[in-house]
Amino acid sequence: MSRKNISTGSKWEPIIGYSRAVRVGNQVFVSGTTGTDATGQVAGDAYAQSKQALANIAAALAQAGASIENVVRTRIFMTDITQWEAAGKAHGEVFGSIRPATTMVQVAKLIDPAMLVEIEADAVVA
Repeated sequence: MSRKNISTGSKWEPIIGYSRAVRVGNQVFVSGTTGTDATGQVAGDAYAQSKQALANIAAALAQAGASIENVVRTRIFMTDITQWEAAGKAHGEVFGSIRPATTMVQVAKLIDPAMLVEIEADAVVA
C-alpha cells in the first residue's frame, strides 16, 4: 500500500520527525493542528484559533487528495475547556452536516502559551 507524507514546510517537521498529514491507501491522518497562519502568527481567541486550525486541516486534506467531507473523526484539545462553546461553534460551522465522531478534552498546555486549541482529523476517501 502506498504512503504519501504531506508537509507544510515547517522547520519543526524534520526536527520532531512528523508530517502534517499522512495518506495510506484511502485513509488520511492529519496531525494535531493549531490556529497558526502562514506567517506563524497564532489567531486570537479559541473561536478564531479553531477556525484557522480547521482551515489548515482542510489545506492538508486537499494536498492528500481528500476534503473536509471525507473526515470521519476529529479530536479537539483545549487548554481551557470552559471555552468549549467557541471551539464547538467553529467545528460545527465546518462539520455541521458531516458530523464526524469527535472528542474534546482539556490539556494542561500546548507547545506555545498563546495556543488555546489543537485539532486532529482522520479521513477516509471513497
